[in-house]
Amino acid sequence: HVQLVESGGGSALAGGSVRLSCAASGYTFNTYSWFRQAPGQEREGVAAIDTGDGSTYYLNSVEGRFTISHDNAKNTLYLQMNSLKPEDTAMYYCAADYPRRGSWYAPPSYRYSGQGTQVTVS
Repeated sequence: HVQLVESGGGSALAGGSVRLSCAASGYTFNTYSWFRQAPGQEREGVAAIDTGDGSTYYLNSVEGRFTISHDNAKNTLYLQMNSLKPEDTAMYYCAADYPRRGSWYAPPSYRYSGQGTQVTVS
């Protein structure tokens, strides 16, 4: 039984930082990702990591501000978010699976995702 449980969300001021965690259990996947969804908007891929070769991928608007990482021993995914902007406000979800090459950013590429954690930047 695969479970993904996010934590670490909350409120932050613009320019501040938040660190999200996602504890995975039940299986170890090849790719872990973070998505976000703001009210009235579609879910979008924020960042992904290939645990096989360590490759990371980022949404253009967060590159240089956000860092994705994965602790293999704990099977826990992280997203360090720095220099936050109000437009980063959203529900953040972690996801896991074996997406096709080049499709890390697409929600349908993942069968498993968590319940989400809210990040609000003001």
